Amino acid sequence: MRKVFLLISIIFLSFSNSSNYHKNEEKIKEYSSNLDYLPILTNKAFKRGEELTYNLHYGFLDAAYVHLNITNERIKFLGRETFHVVGIGKTTGITDWIFKVRDRYETYIDEKSLVPWLFKRRVNEGGYIINQDYSFDRFNNKVVTENGKEFIVSENIQDMISAFYQARTLDFSKIKKGDMFSLDCFIDEEVFPVKIKFQGFQMVKIKLGEFKCLKFSPVIQTGRIFKHKDDLSIYVSNDENHILIKAEADILFGTIEVELIEFKGLINKIDYNIN
Repeated sequence: MRKVFLLISIIFLSFSNSSNYHKNEEKIKEYSSNLDYLPILTNKAFKRGEELTYNLHYGFLDAAYVHLNITNERIKFLGRETFHVVGIGKTTGITDWIFKVRDRYETYIDEKSLVPWLFKRRVNEGGYIINQDYSFDRFNNKVVTENGKEFIVSENIQDMISAFYQARTLDFSKIKKGDMFSLDCFIDEEVFPVKIKFQGFQMVKIKLGEFKCLKFSPVIQTGRIFKHKDDLSIYVSNDENHILIKAEADILFGTIEVELIEFKGLINKIDYNIN
């Protein structure tokens, strides 16, 4: 399921516990007057209350669903408003009987600069448990994990959920085929560089209807999971919402599709032909 959330995260560039965060609070207060150095980004793509739900198909099976919700909570970090995003992943049907997955991801994204302050990951995949908490020290460009480890990172480092939302705010109005985008994500105590190539415009038909889309292909490593470099295709709505409509991945042992099945609370009207 982590790969599903990562897939969603790289589309367009295609949480430490509170005690870890507050361990650095006194030091951070010394820098609080310098918060203006954080960039201010224009966000016309999403707002509180947005909900996106996806179905994951493996071959002919409905294998899982993913639900992303920007809650209506207004939680502040150092006096700065944040978007609180919750991502839920759950297996369904026969897949749930064979290999049960219950994943929960949370991130707190700075409302103005669209970088994360806090990331939480709670994973139960077939009895395999992962609890990760990352706090982002924006003054020293560090990530502090739940066990106190510190990692030096780039200024605009993202987690696997915040990357999805920041990338949606990019201006694609002048995009040309072949354009490349890049982003650094902090995942499993490593910096994961992501590169995405724009492949052109395309109409995409799913159960909800037919959507005008931007097509992207992440630059991927072949051999371990994918046979060819172009085995992963991602389709994003060609409007100011920039939501994921569909993703297709041809892997060594089958085909995976992620498809939008429901949306609520979009900030902009979405234009599509209903089936």
